[in-house]
Amino acid sequence: MFGLAGLQPLLANTSIENIHVTGDRVFVRYADGTRAQMPPVVGSDDELVDLIRDLAARSGVEERRFDRASPIVNFQLPGGERVSAVMAVTPRPAVSIRRHRFQRITLAQLQQNGTIDRALASFLAAAVCARKNILVSGGTAKGKTTLLRGLGSAIPRYERLITIEDVFELGLGEDAAHPDVVALQAREANIEGRGAVSLSDLVWQSLRMSPDRVIVGEVRGPEVLPLLNAMSMGNDGSMGTVHASTSKGAFVKLGGYAVQGPERLPLEATNLLIASALHFVVHLEQPRDEPGQRVVSSIREVVDADDRQIVSNEVWRPDEDLRAVPGAPLRAETVDHLVAAGYDPSLTNRRDGWWRP
Repeated sequence: MFGLAGLQPLLANTSIENIHVTGDRVFVRYADGTRAQMPPVVGSDDELVDLIRDLAARSGVEERRFDRASPIVNFQLPGGERVSAVMAVTPRPAVSIRRHRFQRITLAQLQQNGTIDRALASFLAAAVCARKNILVSGGTAKGKTTLLRGLGSAIPRYERLITIEDVFELGLGEDAAHPDVVALQAREANIEGRGAVSLSDLVWQSLRMSPDRVIVGEVRGPEVLPLLNAMSMGNDGSMGTVHASTSKGAFVKLGGYAVQGPERLPLEATNLLIASALHFVVHLEQPRDEPGQRVVSSIREVVDADDRQIVSNEVWRPDEDLRAVPGAPLRAETVDHLVAAGYDPSLTNRRDGWWRP
C-alpha cells in the first residue's frame, strides 16, 4: 500500500549512493563514483509529485507538506535515506535522494575503510574523550555526517546527548551504544505560517535540557551563535558539521552565518567567540584518483583570534593525494590533554601509523 513505486529497485540496490530524478530523467551515482542514467521511476510529473507528497506525509515525527504553497521539502525515508525535493520553482519536479552507506560506524571502521589512518584514529578518539569541541567540514557528499557518527561512537556510553538536525540522520540514540539521547528536529511553519521551530531555537532549548554534549547535524545559519555559546559555557565535547571547501574556509563560513543572527555580531566579536569555543576543525576531501573514497585531509587547532582573523595551526595537512599527514606541532597543553585521554603521539613519527588498517 505504501510502496516506493519505481524508486524501490533503486533503493534496494545498496551499491547506489545518490539518486537524482528530474521529471522522467533519472540518474544515479554508485559508491565507487561511477554514474548512470536509469529508466523513469514514474509515468508523469504529476505522479512524481504525488509520490513525494505521500512519502513526505508519512516521514519523521510530523507530516511535511509538498505543494505549491510549500514547494520545497526535506525528509528521511524509513531506510535512513535523505530526500530533498522541489516543485513549482522549477520547470519539472526534481528529487534528490542521498543514502549514507554507513548508518552505524566507529572510528575503527573508518580506519578500515581508509577514511582515517591509525594515528588519526588515535588522535580523534582522544579528542572526543578529552571533550574537545570539534567542527567537521567538507563539501557536499564528502562524508561529514558519517565522520560525525564515527566521532559520536567514541563518546562514553552514559553521557547525555542532545542532537539537533533539520532532518533526522545521525541516529545516535537508535542503538544501545548511547541510551541517553534526545534527538530534536526542526519544524516548518504550518499553512498559516505559524509553528516553525528553527535549528537556532532548538540549540537554545537544548541548553535547558542538561546536556553533556550538543551535536548539531549541520550548521548553516544563525544557530552557529547558540552552538558556540554552548561550547563555551560548559558543554565541552560538542560537535557539528559545516559546508566548506577548506579547513581554514570553515572559519569564514562561521563568521558569515553569525552575521545572519539577530545579534548581528561584528566579525571581530564572532572570531573571539569562535576562538573561545572551538578546539578543532576536521576537514574531509575526496582523493582525485579515487572518486568513491573520502578521507580526512586536514585538521586545524584553533589557537586564538586576531581582529578579523582566526589564528590556527594546521596540525594535520593534506599530502599529494589529499590524505592528512602530520603538520604543525600541537600546543604542549593540548598534547597533555590528549595523551591523558589515550592518544599515542608516537604514531605520527612511525610510518606504520599512517594510512594503514
